[in-house]
Amino acid sequence: MAAESWIRCWGWGRRCPARPGLPGPGPGPTTPLLILLLLGPVAADITDGNSEHLKREHSLIKPYQGVGSSSMPLWDFQGSTILTSQYVRLTPDERSKEGSIWNHQPCFLKDWEMHVHFKVHGAGKKNLHGDGIALWYTRDRLMPGPVFGSKDNFHGLAIFLDTYPNDETMERVFPYISVMVNNGSLSYDHSKDGRWTELAGCTADFRNRDHDTFLAVRYSRGRLTVMTDLEDKNEWKNCIDITGVRLPTGYYFGASAGTGDLSDNHDIISMKLFQLMVEHTPDEENIDWTKIEPSVNFLKSPKDSPFLLPQTMWMTRRGTSAAGP
Repeated sequence: MAAESWIRCWGWGRRCPARPGLPGPGPGPTTPLLILLLLGPVAADITDGNSEHLKREHSLIKPYQGVGSSSMPLWDFQGSTILTSQYVRLTPDERSKEGSIWNHQPCFLKDWEMHVHFKVHGAGKKNLHGDGIALWYTRDRLMPGPVFGSKDNFHGLAIFLDTYPNDETMERVFPYISVMVNNGSLSYDHSKDGRWTELAGCTADFRNRDHDTFLAVRYSRGRLTVMTDLEDKNEWKNCIDITGVRLPTGYYFGASAGTGDLSDNHDIISMKLFQLMVEHTPDEENIDWTKIEPSVNFLKSPKDSPFLLPQTMWMTRRGTSAAGP
């Protein structure tokens, strides 16, 4: 069965053909971080792909509209990005290119899950390729910059799919996926591959695969989960699972990529956003979620950071990552 005809199952594990069911809400906000640290990453429920919960206004799905033009009804793109009938290419396999694609509509869902079908490939061998893709949920959109083709000091969430080790002294195997939450006060350090601002990460061999590669990002009640399906086994693999994350509503989804002296093709085939049906307390419902400051609350500050982070951005040293150093 073609990859695009597969959708995600409810619960943790295999991808399967469509079946009825609702997405699981995941644990509530009272899940102690201590338990997560003792037991390790906990598998999160995954949406079953039921179209009832697919938010088309925030989704990029084939057949794309606007092929051959410079605009799409629900998405804007800029830089080196080109739109074909089969994929959105953020950068070609050429040096010094930057491209991005951004959703028109701000997202006001409190609980959501994004499934991304992507492909990173090129002629470069070993470490002779770069730099990677960034997936965004941020306040600002269509602002080019040095962080995988988008702006630094952003407000919101970024997931970096990094293919090139700028700092080879770090004990880390690339390609590498990492997560960063920013309130505008932090800068992404390319020379250290984002080490000092990384919340969690894992090694993920997604480059130059001869089969489809997928990533899912789930945010619900302060819990952020990143999962991958890279082995052509129709199974999700846990990459990142952390709690204490606070993200506002009203931000924008996007994807960007950049190349420097080294290059790759960075392609997005689809981005599908699902609404998670989660009950919130009356107090939570009365919060103005558009005014929440992006932040992460953990039990301790970074152990190995060379500078002091703002108090709203306390982070732990990858204690909850599924893999990586």
